[in-house]
Amino acid sequence: MVKEIKLNDTVIPIEKYNEEIVNGFHKIHIEFKVASEDYHDVAVLLYEGTFTITVPEKDLTFKGTIIQYFTSITNLYEKEQVGDYSVTFLEVKE
Repeated sequence: MVKEIKLNDTVIPIEKYNEEIVNGFHKIHIEFKVASEDYHDVAVLLYEGTFTITVPEKDLTFKGTIIQYFTSITNLYEKEQVGDYSVTFLEVKE
């Protein structure tokens, strides 16, 4: 089971991972938790939109962009909150 992925140089511990090939391109869906104290850094990272994605346990690296993204909570600036993030990436041609 995949326990983490790397977006550029940032390691993201994940709870759920699904991978498929769509028209010859990798499509990865992940789910992970974000605590209020990490919210700003994660939000800034995800706003980049396109990443070098590395899945160490699968020996997989590709350039991918976010095609779907949502959270269970919209205000993680409040202390001691934890949100569920769901993000889907699709490989892009380099």
